[in-house]
Order: sequence, then C-alpha cells, then structure tokens
Amino acid sequence: MSGLTRRDLLKSSLAGAAVMAASSVAASVGSSRDRRLWLGGPVFEKYQDPQGWVEAVRRLGYWAAYCPVEASASDEVVRAYEDAARKADIIIAEVGAWSNPISIDEATRQAALEKCRTQLALAERIGARCCVNIAGSLSDVWDGPSAKNFTQDAFDLIVETTRSILDAVKPTRTYFALETMPWAYPDSADSYLRLLKAIDRKGFAVHLDPVNLVCSPQRYYGNADLIRECFEKLGPHIRSCHAKDILLQAKLTTHLDEVRVGTGGLDYAVFLKELSRFPGTPLMLEHLPSADEYQKAAEHVCGVAKGLGIFDLS
Repeated sequence: MSGLTRRDLLKSSLAGAAVMAASSVAASVGSSRDRRLWLGGPVFEKYQDPQGWVEAVRRLGYWAAYCPVEASASDEVVRAYEDAARKADIIIAEVGAWSNPISIDEATRQAALEKCRTQLALAERIGARCCVNIAGSLSDVWDGPSAKNFTQDAFDLIVETTRSILDAVKPTRTYFALETMPWAYPDSADSYLRLLKAIDRKGFAVHLDPVNLVCSPQRYYGNADLIRECFEKLGPHIRSCHAKDILLQAKLTTHLDEVRVGTGGLDYAVFLKELSRFPGTPLMLEHLPSADEYQKAAEHVCGVAKGLGIFDLS
C-alpha cells in the first residue's frame, strides 16, 4: 500500500465505486424481474412473424403468452418464436393439449394420447413452461362429470396415462401438467400431491386453476383459504396458473358460474399475494369472448396488484 500514489488510490476508489454501482443496478434489475406480474392471455391481433407477435403481446401489456405456433410448424419457425420471446423477456406459459386421454371410447383415447404427446413435444421444442391438459373423464362428455371419475380405477388410469405420455416424449426443459378440475382428479391440493407422488416423473408438474376447484358454497366463501392451501402444498411445482372468476348465484340448488375476472367472488388479493411468492409463474387469462373483455379482466388484475404494491407493473 505504501507504494501507491494518491492518483492510484483515487483510480482504485472510482473503479470500486463503479463495480458497486454496476452490481447495484444488476441487483435492481434482477429484483424488478422477480417482482414482475407475468400476466398473459390470447392475442387477437393478426401477426405475420415473431417480431409482430412480440409487439402484439407487449401492446396488450402482457409479459406471458400462450404458445404462438402449431405443432406442424418447422423447427426453424419454432426456434424463431422462441428466440423472439427470449429477447423480449416474454414467457411462453403453456401449450394446450385439450383432449380426453382416459376416454371410454378407445379411438378417442388413442387420438387424445397422440395429441398429448405431440403438444408436449411442441412445448419442449419451444421451451414453454408446460404443456397442459385435464386428466380426462370417464363420462360421455370429454370434460364432463361422472361418478367413475373419483374411483381408484380412474386415479390409477390417470397415473398410467400420464406416465406413458411423459415416457414417450421425455421432456428435459418443459413439463406436462394436469389442470385442476371440480369433478375429476386432481380436484384438490391433496389429490394433486397424491398424483405427483404416484406418477413419479420429473417431467410432471402442476397447473393451478383455483376457479375450477370452487365447486360448493363452502369452497366459494372459503376460496381464500383454498388458494393459500394450494400454494402452500403445491407452490414449487406450479408451472402456470389460469385467471378467471366465479359467481355463486342466489337460486336453488347450487349454481356457480364462471365469469370475467373482477365480477365474481374469487379473492384476487390473496391469489396474487400467493403468486408473488413464486417469481416467474405466469397468470393466464382465459375463456372470454372478446379482446375488450380480456382488457377489462387484465385491468382488474393489474388494479388489484397495484393496490398490493408487491409487483413491478412497468
């Protein structure tokens, strides 16, 4: 130290300050990203290429998006959209595989299994957080209720089916997830935990739709605790969430209707607080008839988030 001049010390101090400032900025950027509300939804605007898609997503105020390409797209096109999303810091939240892979009709079941494999492969190709489907139903309706849906046989069939899909594709950077449902497994946090343990595959994860779990007045009025329970038990496994709302009607017997976010009884303050504990988890709006309805839903979610003060909404 005795050999250093005052000029050397000044240079050293300035360099150290610059490093500290850069570190502070980097930490701030990381913190800001961790606090981002990764809200997304469908894109109604027509686009011609990956850049046009990115611009359409950002014009909506979204940081998350549904997969923008079909499974038939070439590897070059898929890679272009993945690169565009990464450069724009947009999360491709999920690829849908909506079908009934436990159908009582064998031809329908085989077609559904093929669709699940194809869509999971697409999610793997584009780097989506998950490929999502319902577990299926033993009803005549692909997503309908049936007493058989809650049997041990149905549970075992879901386990066998999900394993077969995962073992066929062997994903390494995405996951296959089953959306929570009111009248089929997984119908609760605990039944989802049972499935996670029974399926026993690294590529299996959780897709949370809390509205689909609200199937009684008791769950309707206690939905805040239901949401907390889901995140407490399943949080680290959740890859994507759906955003919608539910309304209990004043007519007998029980009538529960899915409605636009902000017009029902789901506790979005609790939902967003719990979501904030798991940075990077997308929240995807769905099941609305128009771009205007999606805008209203997004405004409500962002309004609740702003009131909480725990998200970066820039």
